[in-house]
Parts: sequence; structure tokens; C-alpha cells
Amino acid sequence: MSKRKLYIKTFGCQMNEYDSSRLTEALHASHGFQSVATPEQADLLLLNTCSVREKAKEKVFSQLGRWRPWKVSNPDLLIGVGGCVASQEGADILKKAPFVDFVFGPQTYHRVGMMVDDALASRQHVDITFPEIEKFDCLPERRVDGPRAYVSIMEGCSKYCSFCVVPYTRGEEYSRPLDSVVTEVFDLAAQGVREVTLLGQNVNAYQGVTHDRKTVDFASLLRYISEIEGIGRIRYTTSHPLEFTENLSIAHAELPKLAKHVHLPVQSGSNRILSLMKRRYTREYYIDVIEQLRSYCPDVYISSDFIVGFPGETEQDFQNTMSLIEQIGFDHSYSFLYSERPGTPAAELSDDTSEEIKKERLYLLQSKINEQSSSISQAMIGTMQSVLVERVSKRSITQVAGRTENNRVVNFTADKELIGKFVDVRITRAMPNSLQGEFLSISKSLVEQTH
Repeated sequence: MSKRKLYIKTFGCQMNEYDSSRLTEALHASHGFQSVATPEQADLLLLNTCSVREKAKEKVFSQLGRWRPWKVSNPDLLIGVGGCVASQEGADILKKAPFVDFVFGPQTYHRVGMMVDDALASRQHVDITFPEIEKFDCLPERRVDGPRAYVSIMEGCSKYCSFCVVPYTRGEEYSRPLDSVVTEVFDLAAQGVREVTLLGQNVNAYQGVTHDRKTVDFASLLRYISEIEGIGRIRYTTSHPLEFTENLSIAHAELPKLAKHVHLPVQSGSNRILSLMKRRYTREYYIDVIEQLRSYCPDVYISSDFIVGFPGETEQDFQNTMSLIEQIGFDHSYSFLYSERPGTPAAELSDDTSEEIKKERLYLLQSKINEQSSSISQAMIGTMQSVLVERVSKRSITQVAGRTENNRVVNFTADKELIGKFVDVRITRAMPNSLQGEFLSISKSLVEQTH
């Protein structure tokens, strides 16, 4: 088993990327699996699936169809399906794709080692439960390579938006204990991680229990993490408007390590559509949250999510969304055409808007956001930005690349020995998907913080 190879194909968000990395670590610790870059090399193929994007189930079975001939020609090859689609479909995956060896949900990937043992004994296994024993207690210590890392601080969702399957596939909200999160970040810092991104379906709903049974909110967690030596920047995603407290706005003003960038999904600028979505806030509430945040932290950058073409969306509803975009001035967005999720309340709503109109609206929305984002990038030319150097640039081996505080990729000429350090860079050029910069110096204030 020590020479067996593992390949994981991951669909979806940062949460799934984090889960896949932890799954890799767990299988290496329990069975000696080594991760490989291509599926053709693997003895174990895993799909970590996501239900959020359109045609998620179809993509999963399409991928399994491509892997099926490999299983036929090599019966010893093991195939597992995990994540949110696995949670939805369960044993039906084995009926539709009987060559799959095991199926596991987002809350049971710490049990995949046992499922591998069953598969080696020619026993199929399905586990899509929401176990009472918290999975983080069963996973090995983190092992990372690079200056950035994700840290999952809570699981599940209790909001039950009418379009979303997450509460049904990942369960109700559950926050990791404070000590568990802080210990993980501390260990990452000791391994050279300089930037952490805290993850959760509604990350700012965090309510972690301390060792003395007190409860700590998200803003307080940020303050604890900001005190950890070695960590120079903190990000988080995805936040929810209902949980964006004044204390969190104050944290953005008072914590130098907390990135002045907030991803706060609004989904629609129409109160009628927000009600149908069961988002439980209004357009006016969302604007108040942004104004409160900007009152404490005027130079914060805001990005968001939008669903275009939700069932029953009228032209006026769409124009309300466009006027909100104009009013807020978003830096970036993830915007999609609505796609039905079986079993959700929104799937029962009538919809008489044509696909052609929906696609036109999506184009107009994305064009407006891109215009705003481009203006922000152009305004950055000539400014000095603190950048965490992450890697050699994809553009040239003589350049390195990192991200600004507002999450833009910057390429600039500098020695690769700077990887893992914060540096000051003057922005010289803005392009559609990245920035070009000029290296100035190592960031003095962050050097003092991280050493």
C-alpha cells in the first residue's frame, strides 16, 4: 500500500479544495497513498463533487463514464465518489455506476480509509451520514507546501435559501471549537504559511466554543488569529449579510492583518426576488451593511454573488439589481444564470422568462461588474501594494507572482527566493485579469510581524 497512488478531481468551491487536501493527508497517513498529478497514474481515483454549479450531477456521471474503461481493463483500480452530489445521490450512484467502489458525503471523508479497506476486500460502501463525532478530530495534522492555506472553521448551513441544496448535503451549521481552529493556524504558521483564508458556508456565523465553555463570535476569532506570529494576512469566505455585525466592521478597521476585501453575496437587488429566494434581508438592509462597513473601513473592496434569471424575475427586478451594482460599486462578482436544484423550494416556482432574455441580462450584469473592476484596477496604477509572493509567475520564469490585498494577481520581476515573503510593489500596468508591478522592497512592518 505504501506505493499506491491517489488522484482526486475536485469540483466546486474553496471548501471542496480544502476537503480534498485534508482527504489527501488522511489517506497518506492511514494507507501511505501518494498524490499524483494525472489520473492515469493512480491506483485510487476520487471525485470530490459540488452541487452548486449547473448540471453538477451530469458532470459527475460524465467523468465516471470516462473512468469506467480504466476500471474494466484494471479491476484493481479503486474509484470513490464524495462531496455534495454523493450526499444527494447516495446509493443511487452505485446503481447507475456499479463499478464505483464507495460513496461518501462531505462529513464522512475522515472514514474513507475504512472504505478503501472494504473496497480492497471487494465490498462496496456508502456513508453519507452527518456523524456526531466531528470529523476534524479524526484527521491528521495539516501538512502544506506554500505560503497560503485554507482553514475550514465551520460546516453546513442553517439559512435554507430556496435555491440552495447545501443544508441538505452538508447539514446544519456547526462551528469548530476555538482551540481547534487556533491550533491549526498556529501549526500552519510554523510550516511557513503567511496567509490563511477562513472557510465556511456562512463563515461569519461562526460561534466557537472555548475550552471553558464560553462562545466566541467570528470577529473575536479574527482577533485571536491576528495575534499568531507568522500570519501576515487573513481572508475569509463566504460571508452572509445577516451575520455581518458591527463588531466585524470594526475588526476590518482595527486589524492590520485582516485583508480590506470582503466577499458578501447579495444574489439580487430586488426585494421581491430576495423574498422568493428566502434570503431574509432586503436591498436596504444590504446597503446599510455596506455603508456601516465603509464607515469604519473606507478603503475596503466589496465583491459579491448574483443569480440572474431566478424564477419569475421581471425586467424591473433585474433593473433593481443593476441599480444596486451602480450604487455599491462592486470590485468583482461571481454571477450565474439560475439553474434548478431538485428538491429545493425554488424548483417548484413557475418561470416564463426565456433563456435568451436571461442570457442577455447576465451579459449586461457581467459587463457592468467588469467595467467597475477595470476602473478599480486602473486606479491602482502608480500605487504601492503589499503583496505576498506565492510562486514563480506563469508569464515568465524571471518573474514572481502574488496577490494584492484586494485579491488581484500581480506579476513582477524579482528573485524567487522572495516566495513566502510580503513585499512592496508599485503597480505599473493593469490588464483584464492581472496587474504588472515593479518590486520595491520587502515589507518592513510585516517582516517584524512574521519573524
